[in-house]
Amino acid sequence: MTRAVRHDEARRRFEWTEEGHLCVMDYVLANGVAAFTHTGVPRPVEGRGIAADLVRTALETARLRGWRVRPVCSYVAAFMRRHPEYQDLLD
Repeated sequence: MTRAVRHDEARRRFEWTEEGHLCVMDYVLANGVAAFTHTGVPRPVEGRGIAADLVRTALETARLRGWRVRPVCSYVAAFMRRHPEYQDLLD
C-alpha cells in the first residue's frame, strides 16, 4: 500500500501518522543535496511498509526537485540498494 505521506518542509521531514503513531523520515538539505538522516517508525506499527513509503516519497520528491541524495540513514541506504531505479539520485 502507498500512503499519502506528508512533506513538512519547515521541519525537513516526511511524515505519516498510523493509528496515532507519528512515523518520520528526517533530512538536511544543503546546496541541492538532501542527506536523509533518520527513518523512525514506532514499534507498535512496524512491519507495515511505512518506512518504505516514507523513503519512496522522499526519493520521488528529490527527483522532482533536482536534489542529489546522501543516504546517511542505514534504512535509506539499504532501500536504495534494493531499488536500482533510485541509484541516479546518489550524491
